[in-house]
Amino acid sequence: MKKYGKFAALIVIVIGTLVWLATAQMKESQTYYKTITELAQMGKNAYGARIRVGGDVAAGSIQRVGNQTQFVLVQDTTTLKIAYAGTDPLPDTFKDGAQALADGKLGKDGVFVANRIQAKCASKYEAKPGQLTPGQSAPNINSGKASI
Repeated sequence: MKKYGKFAALIVIVIGTLVWLATAQMKESQTYYKTITELAQMGKNAYGARIRVGGDVAAGSIQRVGNQTQFVLVQDTTTLKIAYAGTDPLPDTFKDGAQALADGKLGKDGVFVANRIQAKCASKYEAKPGQLTPGQSAPNINSGKASI
């Protein structure tokens, strides 16, 4: 009976450790989306905190410096310099004017160091001129009598 008690205690310790590691990892990977304005309002609390910030990529701001990609996110008149040196390649939709999310930490120098970038190009999802939008029906071009 003493043998089974030690075995049960060992199993409880192993399962408890696994649960603790899983919850600690989940808390570390949680990030909240902030706008550039909200990030600026956080003040000193923003430094070193893991944050996801979003905005539009400023035209002409994308530069590759060594193994780092630097660009500027803009929201209305507020800007934020981003430095990305992650291992994943940048998305195909990452270009001037694209909406982007940068996941990382704000440095004391005011540069947001991102380890992950997500982007979408708003124009890619807009209807082309003359193209039907969802719920719109095609105009009836044969409203008159057909002639043979």
